[in-house]
Amino acid sequence: MARQEVAFVRQEILPAVAPPARHAGVIRWSRKNLFSGWINTSLTVLSAFTIFWLVSEIGPWLRNSIWSATSLTECRQILGDSGGACWGVIRDRWPQLLFGFYPAQMYWRPVLAFLLLFVALLPILFSGAPRRLAWFSIVFPGLAYFLIWGGSVWFPVSVYAGFLIALLIGYATKGLNAGVQAALALLGCLLWWLVAATSVGRLLENAIPLSLSAVPSHELGGFLLSVVIGVTGIALSLPMGILFALGRRSRMPFIRAVSVIFIEFVRGVPLITLLFTASLLLNYFLPPGTNFDLILRVIIMVSLFATAYMAEVIRGGLAALPRGQYEAAESLGLDYWQAQRLVIMPQALKISIPSIVNTFIGLFKDTTLVVFIGLLDPIALTNSIRATTDWQGIYWELFIFVGALFFVCCFGMSRYSVYLEHRLKTDHR
Repeated sequence: MARQEVAFVRQEILPAVAPPARHAGVIRWSRKNLFSGWINTSLTVLSAFTIFWLVSEIGPWLRNSIWSATSLTECRQILGDSGGACWGVIRDRWPQLLFGFYPAQMYWRPVLAFLLLFVALLPILFSGAPRRLAWFSIVFPGLAYFLIWGGSVWFPVSVYAGFLIALLIGYATKGLNAGVQAALALLGCLLWWLVAATSVGRLLENAIPLSLSAVPSHELGGFLLSVVIGVTGIALSLPMGILFALGRRSRMPFIRAVSVIFIEFVRGVPLITLLFTASLLLNYFLPPGTNFDLILRVIIMVSLFATAYMAEVIRGGLAALPRGQYEAAESLGLDYWQAQRLVIMPQALKISIPSIVNTFIGLFKDTTLVVFIGLLDPIALTNSIRATTDWQGIYWELFIFVGALFFVCCFGMSRYSVYLEHRLKTDHR
């Protein structure tokens, strides 16, 4: 009798079978995230009722929106008793909300500066951008000032000449101590700005006149003012915060004491106090007849305020690094600044990305505080629009528009920080 072979190992692969409906798709996601327990289920139901109530209350108001009215009275005549949003105020006053009282025939200048800002940020924010654009990133601040404020092109050129002089002094004193080298470079730059920059700028303007129509600072306002103060404060606070963070961890008693006093003093004072100092008190300490632009004073105070917080954020990133990273840099024979630039600081900044971006977002939103010192930020302009005869009594539409502008900018910064964290997350690849 022939032996019968028993197949106990499957010779063919079974076709894939879809998982049960309750363990896949929307049902699985809902069971896991919305109804995973009695607390989660209660919160889900409460949230659903809240969203339903908001939609039922706000929906009719938005559905009956009016865009073509030229006054609140006309809006109410069109809407009658139904009620609705009067977005005609945005259509009528959006240039004022964006540019303040900037001359209408010159809107192209701040718009061009805003577009060039994205070009200047490309090599800074994205590693795939052409490295040659880094030169434009350096030139952009002077170009933006020239476009927005106008005047002679030789003024920003003379300011850049001061940085060039500092760079030349640094190369000429390359063999000296790093602290002495930095002090000499800073001294040469300050002497140029205080003594020679204005005279040289006037001579160049007389020889080769290149200028745009000047726009006084009191005509700047709206979202343009918030962007100018916010972007400048962000650009200045990060490098200054790095220096003060390193200064607070320095072994030199004087540098450490100066850094600690600055950080603790600025962090202990409200920003509104610093703004009032810039607006009212600073003139008492300046020579008589000195014309110190108010927006420049505000930018300085906002930048110093953000620098103190940024220094503590970066100090936390430095403290989070293990001691082995410092020892590894020393074992490679790197000096202090080489170790900070190549080994320590890149890792500290990577750790601190969420807190750095959080500080940037807070700084950008805090630019609305300048309303208390008389600058025409978007909040101040909404108050002035609501005080006019045509739009007296309007409220929500203006603040929703201003809030949407700030949300777009802050949400963009938040999304970029998430992208940067994923791109730099190399420890688990």
